[in-house]
Amino acid sequence: MSIGPLLWQVTLAWQRAVRAALEPHDLTHVQFVLLTTVWSLGAQEEPPTQQRIAEHAGTDVQMTGQVLRRLAARQLISRELDDQDPRARRIVLTDTGRAVLAGARSDMATTDAGFFATLGVDSPVFLRGLTALRDTHR
Repeated sequence: MSIGPLLWQVTLAWQRAVRAALEPHDLTHVQFVLLTTVWSLGAQEEPPTQQRIAEHAGTDVQMTGQVLRRLAARQLISRELDDQDPRARRIVLTDTGRAVLAGARSDMATTDAGFFATLGVDSPVFLRGLTALRDTHR
């Protein structure tokens, strides 16, 4: 079997594991990634804009906006006006969002550890390979 189809099969298996881990938190994988990005960027700088979140997560800006609006409707984030650009919104995790994300991050860490445990000591090599592929094909 060539690498491409094998990568596809492994990706599908990992996505099934991710869906199962996030289901109790009522989050999709994209919602989890964007909440994690808001949390991470917010800890490093002022609350991020939708544009900054999309850039950091590697997601489409319009799709990011749609997902953020859904997260705001669930009161997991707030979308605050930017003092310097009235067209922009700063995205902030709410207390509810922090609580949901904390549980989801814990379950995702457990899921990833279990899923990738098969790699054993080869895990760092695998991670370097995936990082090289990502960086080459951005």
